[in-house]
Amino acid sequence: MGGRRRNCTFSTRFIRLDFVKRERPPLTFDAIRAAHAERRDEIRGRLAEFAEIGICGTDERLWEEMVYCFFTGGCSARMGMRSIDAVRPLLMTGEQLELAQALTGVHRYPNARSRYIVASRGFLTEHCGMRLRTKLQSFSFPQERRDWLVREPGIKGLGYKEASHYLRNIGFRGYAILDKHVLNSLAELKIIDDPKPPNTRLKYLSAEDKLKNLTNKLGIDFDELDLVLWSMKTGVILK
Repeated sequence: MGGRRRNCTFSTRFIRLDFVKRERPPLTFDAIRAAHAERRDEIRGRLAEFAEIGICGTDERLWEEMVYCFFTGGCSARMGMRSIDAVRPLLMTGEQLELAQALTGVHRYPNARSRYIVASRGFLTEHCGMRLRTKLQSFSFPQERRDWLVREPGIKGLGYKEASHYLRNIGFRGYAILDKHVLNSLAELKIIDDPKPPNTRLKYLSAEDKLKNLTNKLGIDFDELDLVLWSMKTGVILK
């Protein structure tokens, strides 16, 4: 993250891989290393796009990414993408009813998510003038930054997974996005006992630490590993 400004261009939100649905072989360390070697360039390109958003995206752009993560909580990434497209003109000024109407038929929870947008926007406007980059860069420690997003009652709709997703998408590194694909991978590798999403901060941090230990064993960058595991399960390198 930094203060430089330049013209930024952003690609589509996911990269398709050659992927045929078939019975997948067991997940192994060797298979992960092979997938990473094959997809390294696409993965690093995607992480570079996230960094670009953090460097030169406007605060409105950072807000859009936060709303996208409101939409993905408990729902699919593609639903989140469709929902952002539906409400983009309304993100800064739209009323709750307008937002709900735009989300109807697009998102599973149009009323709840539209309330998240309005409440969080009002809080952030009052709290920091919507200067999200300045606010997020003000924290001395990575855990403090994520804890604020999750624990601040004025911000609605971000648990630890969604807050980690948001921070990764705007260029911050070192946060695990423990969605079902990553958790299922960890369970398949016998690194965790149960792929059930962690429901407390302590459980989330424990699983995150286990994922970090896995990166050391594999010799793969922590943020790259998240996208490797996701792509192995879904066939795309997604936002």
